Amino acid sequence: MLLAANRWLTFTQEQEDPEGGMPLRKVAIVAVLANPYAGRYVDDLTPLIEASAALGEGMAAMAADAMHPYQAWGYGKGGVVGLNGEQEHVNALVTTAFAKPLRARLGGGKAWISSMTKRAAPGTSIDIPVAHKDALYVRSFYDGVTLTLHDAPGADEVAVIVALTNRGRIRARVGGLRPDEIKGADGLV
Repeated sequence: MLLAANRWLTFTQEQEDPEGGMPLRKVAIVAVLANPYAGRYVDDLTPLIEASAALGEGMAAMAADAMHPYQAWGYGKGGVVGLNGEQEHVNALVTTAFAKPLRARLGGGKAWISSMTKRAAPGTSIDIPVAHKDALYVRSFYDGVTLTLHDAPGADEVAVIVALTNRGRIRARVGGLRPDEIKGADGLV
């Protein structure tokens, strides 16, 4: 199965650090695809899962390019399926097959990738949760990227999203593991 994007959306937000540190840059890449299973029940979603690997590779490259000149340290994923589809369709597109190229592109990626999916009409907003790519207990990276998809997804489409951040929240101070304390052993610490 070939997944070709009908259109691409790129969102970028940058917030200055009032204490002079590196700005917080948030990037999201959205691929709006035709949903091959819209309007019908399909028991086996394996073809969609397998096809998502190439999609993940392309989206990882686009997201890393949009993050430039910064390196991504936080990540999240998700998507919105149109009303003629099922939430399971977008979930099939953001499994491990999709995520593996993102981890490879960013280097590391020991931690699981936070995600959010839903079924909705165009104009919906979605919050993509973000966490540190190598250790979940880095609380300063608990964040999100909020997107409003004004023209997506159509009833027979699905919007797949990758979100990246280059650092933790500005003025984060609620404890947890610091990035320089990451052991990188198991994705937790």
